[in-house]
Amino acid sequence: MKATFSLLAGLALIIGITSGCAVPQANLDEISAGSTLKPVTIDSKPYSLKAMVPPDGYYARLRVYIEGDGHAWATSSTPSLDPTPSTSLTAHFAATDTRPTVYLARPCQFVMSAGCNQKLWTDERFNASVIEAYNNALNTLKIKYDTTEVELIGYSGGGAVALLLAAQRDDVVGVQTIAGNLDTEAWTRAKGLIPLEGSLNPADYTERLRNIPQRHIVGTQDTTVPFEVTQAYMAKLRGQCAEVISVDASHNEGFEQKWTTMRGTPYACSDKQGRPQALKLVATATAKAD
Repeated sequence: MKATFSLLAGLALIIGITSGCAVPQANLDEISAGSTLKPVTIDSKPYSLKAMVPPDGYYARLRVYIEGDGHAWATSSTPSLDPTPSTSLTAHFAATDTRPTVYLARPCQFVMSAGCNQKLWTDERFNASVIEAYNNALNTLKIKYDTTEVELIGYSGGGAVALLLAAQRDDVVGVQTIAGNLDTEAWTRAKGLIPLEGSLNPADYTERLRNIPQRHIVGTQDTTVPFEVTQAYMAKLRGQCAEVISVDASHNEGFEQKWTTMRGTPYACSDKQGRPQALKLVATATAKAD
């Protein structure tokens, strides 16, 4: 009986692994074909990040798209073996953008690093080491392209990453999110999930984020990241430069037309030239001080 059970368990494990490997994955070579972007890997310790980057040149401002959580779970209770997304709305948006643009995947998507483990795309998906990898990647890109300003675009869990980065950096001129997970505590509560142990919550950094121009696009049919998550974040933020745009969309479908329209629209607190007023006021005050 024990031998039979062991055999069955072994077969189940093999089937599980095979099934995990059989999940289709987004192809960045195909997505970037016909665009100016090319897939590369950025050694952004402690994790390498798969990216799509523009041609060599000087870009004073870069728009950086940050991927969502991807294929984090094989089932509702079993983490996947590989978090690479099967499709990528984020990469598609980056490849079709008309501005100087970069796409950044999440750690362990498309490329595995030595520190990759299942916690990194489940409970610890927003931990300090993840944000460190993105900070290092952004710093590398800024040097490569002589960039001084960064705009962050985050989809789903990438929205949390974008806000956590913005809270730490002084070069972020705006953040836009699409179906973004902006308050992880409110999200786990709304979904009846166990809190994300080991992850940072963007809603804990609203004091630092309050003056950064923001636009959050939410789907009215989104059950993955319900609208109440954005409401909870906005109630804590109380920002003068933040707006919420609702779209008839689910978590994965219905955003493309609205995003094509909104991606180049100035933030609600921007002047007619599209530059955030808060930053302009700081520059004016500095000039007077000199």
